[in-house]
Amino acid sequence: MHIDEILYTQGFGTRRVCAGLIQQGYVSVNGASVTNPAEDFETAGLRFAVQGTEWAYHEKAYLMLHKPAGTECSQKPSTYPSIYTLLPSPLRQRPNKGAVQGVQAIGRLDQDTTGLLLLTDDGQFIHRMGSPKHHVPKVYEVTTKHPIDAKQVERLLAGVVLDDDPKPVRAAACEIAGPHHLSLTLTEGKYHQVKRMLAAVGNRVEALHRSRIGMLALPEDLAPGQWRWLDMAQVEALRNARASQPAAGVDR
Repeated sequence: MHIDEILYTQGFGTRRVCAGLIQQGYVSVNGASVTNPAEDFETAGLRFAVQGTEWAYHEKAYLMLHKPAGTECSQKPSTYPSIYTLLPSPLRQRPNKGAVQGVQAIGRLDQDTTGLLLLTDDGQFIHRMGSPKHHVPKVYEVTTKHPIDAKQVERLLAGVVLDDDPKPVRAAACEIAGPHHLSLTLTEGKYHQVKRMLAAVGNRVEALHRSRIGMLALPEDLAPGQWRWLDMAQVEALRNARASQPAAGVDR
């Protein structure tokens, strides 16, 4: 693939901009400057630098982000900063067949919710992970206002009715982690679901953190606001993720 096309697919600007970067000597491959936009390179395992910043070629982008509190999962936030400002510009500018450029978040977390968020420019992967029929389990660490008791957990496992949906929603698993701490596993995603489920059993969410999606756990060394590439083994594990049956019971 021509080096200008490589830069374009990786989000470094229009083809004209990418050609200009190359011609001005801002691009190197394996430490050697490249000045011919039409020079060919194999993309498998390719690493290059643009204006001194190292980059690796990815046909599709798959990322994890540790979402911090006080951010919105929107490209046009209303009140708080967008999570997309935490990403380098090439990831936000990757060309896409649709109207929206760059990587997109798979689902959303509320502005005050922290934890694991996936982003990609692979439309099929977004559909696979976001589709309710696949029941991809997501684990949330919940801090509650009032102490958690076994009766509340039993109701969450049995199912509670939310105000706008007559069909009960239930937790796939619950684990009491402390008097005010609950580990809650869900396999669907409704608006403010965890907060509304806890309210339905007479409690209130004070803090909410997503720690796991499928078998992918948020790494301990990934600080709030930081992001990381997923490797293909992680991507395949997420593609194959399904909720285990039957649902786990009450753990203490």
